[in-house]
Amino acid sequence: MSNPVERILCISTYEKGQDFLRQCADMGVKATLLTLEKHKNGEWPREALEDLVTMPENLAREQIVNTVAWMYRGRNYQRIVALDEFDQELAAHLREHVQVPGMSATTASYYRDKLAMRTRAKELGFPVPEFTRVANYDELRGYMQSVAAPWLLKPRANASAIGIRKIHEPEQLWRTLDKLGDQQSYFVLERFVPGDIYHVDSIVSEGHVIFSVAHKYGKPPMQVMHEGGVFSTRTVDRSSADCQQLTMLNGRLAPALGMERGVTHAEYIKAHAAGDNAGGAHSDGRFYFLEIAARVGGAFITDLVQAATGVNLWREWARIEIENLRGNPYLPPAHYGEYAGSVLCLAQTAEPDTSAFDAPEIVQRMKKHHHAGLIVRSPHPARVEELVETYSAEFARRFLASMPVPEKPTA
Repeated sequence: MSNPVERILCISTYEKGQDFLRQCADMGVKATLLTLEKHKNGEWPREALEDLVTMPENLAREQIVNTVAWMYRGRNYQRIVALDEFDQELAAHLREHVQVPGMSATTASYYRDKLAMRTRAKELGFPVPEFTRVANYDELRGYMQSVAAPWLLKPRANASAIGIRKIHEPEQLWRTLDKLGDQQSYFVLERFVPGDIYHVDSIVSEGHVIFSVAHKYGKPPMQVMHEGGVFSTRTVDRSSADCQQLTMLNGRLAPALGMERGVTHAEYIKAHAAGDNAGGAHSDGRFYFLEIAARVGGAFITDLVQAATGVNLWREWARIEIENLRGNPYLPPAHYGEYAGSVLCLAQTAEPDTSAFDAPEIVQRMKKHHHAGLIVRSPHPARVEELVETYSAEFARRFLASMPVPEKPTA
């Protein structure tokens, strides 16, 4: 009897994950992409796809389930993978509906729902800024009496800093909740912790982090999103105490929420130390868990990780799924330990010219409409830090444009 055809169904409502699809083809797996009609002519690697199926926007979940069930009649997909964060819960529901292996709906909520992930992390003993659900008003009053302002009102299911509101006093919260109406229970209220924001990008295999790399944002993403400015991030010095603490914390937390295999993008905040002018009442210098997602990072973070380590997280994610499908152990990728940094901003012109930036450490110039961006790499973390700081200031002067904060992601 011949071997059955290996197939993976990939779901993405945004244009991303092309290298995942290419890796499937390189390993002899037939991939079908289910995406939105508006992305039908997107830059997909069509040579790597068995099929590209589109659906209208705003279909009800039952309609999508029926569509996928219809697709299954002719092709047996052994795995279902959501390439974008906003499709994670859908993919989990589909796995349970057709009973294929992978993350369950409950586990997916720990990597998707900001209230669920905080609640579970706190139960497991990880440091989390004080938070409360937005459900019972007496509970909210008690929280605001015991936890000093300011607070952050965060959408439970949005990515990045989209939709976050900074709340300075109780009356502001009540006014905001009135405007939200029936949507208010889809938010979580959390203590605002002044500090520096870090992200750790990982590969998890059989419940263990087998690869990770830590980076530090320039301005906090929430500040860039709401106030404008240049987005930047750079690899943390691997010999530093910060890197060692982050690696240990993330190594325990990333799989503790239930992931068996896959990739994660997690964010942590290091509170300002006591005596820091911006530290406020909660200045302990500790790392706190902010959020985690079962996906690769956006904003060219995958390119940044590859520049610093040689590891393509999209391709490794596909390798994990395929090796598990075949019953083979997943072997960690070969990698190196250099340092990289990225600088990115919304640009006033459609195709900004970054040729004036000519440091030999530049390894990539980002190509995205109305954006200016580049990535630098060096064996020396101090050199990367110097370039990122210098280029961030220059990008702000030469290119920076601003626009209103979106209510939902646009890419």
